[in-house]
Amino acid sequence: MFLTNRGPWLLGFLAASFAMLFALYLQYFQDLHPCAMCVFQRVAMIATGLAFLVAALIGPKGRGRIVAGIAAFIPAIAGAAVAARHVWLQNLPEDQVPACGAGLEAMLDVFPLAEVIKLVLSGDGNCAVIDWTLLGLSLPAWTMIGFAALALWALVSVRVSRQAIS
Repeated sequence: MFLTNRGPWLLGFLAASFAMLFALYLQYFQDLHPCAMCVFQRVAMIATGLAFLVAALIGPKGRGRIVAGIAAFIPAIAGAAVAARHVWLQNLPEDQVPACGAGLEAMLDVFPLAEVIKLVLSGDGNCAVIDWTLLGLSLPAWTMIGFAALALWALVSVRVSRQAIS
């Protein structure tokens, strides 16, 4: 399967799926509930995974590979940017951390979507909390690394799927 033009795209989908499954594991089995920025990162991860899945199902050829690569690259870079902002908030001095705000559901009930996006990306105290680490890196830092790897893989997949056996 990985020697066909669909294999690299399938691998990207599996990586994004693993990331989402791990996030759900942490939420439902480790009781780590996502902040608003985490939810945005999840949306970006799902969008990245879906782009890889569609490419894996279609097996793009020619310029379609470039379109598929861009379709996976854009949400991966967007997710990396949100994760980078999250890491930045987590590393602010305590006296500079923004106050905690309303939850995402409450914001969606009160504000238009554009305002909710602006508020979430501004961050709040909930997003600055570090409640999980691995090898000294917080979950948003690992998520940022994962998004960067998926963005790179989207670009590599364009080339690798071209060289694969059709």
